[in-house]
Amino acid sequence: MSDDIWQRDEIESPCVKVCVIHEGAGICIGCNRTRREIAGWSRMSSQERGELIKSLPERSQLLRGVRKGRRARQSAPKL
Repeated sequence: MSDDIWQRDEIESPCVKVCVIHEGAGICIGCNRTRREIAGWSRMSSQERGELIKSLPERSQLLRGVRKGRRARQSAPKL
């Protein structure tokens, strides 16, 4: 039996399952997408996804020096 039936020709999500939105930058510290981009991913065309993927590396500059992961969540101010 072939797995070809499960193959898709779409751009995969950049999600790395570290879903924490940095409030100052407004982007996820795992994948560098905004809330709106994360929510709209399934409705984006291949072209839109490709453009978004290309823009993500430069967004990581917004998070330079930001603490990430469990330690960051523990030290974040409580609302």
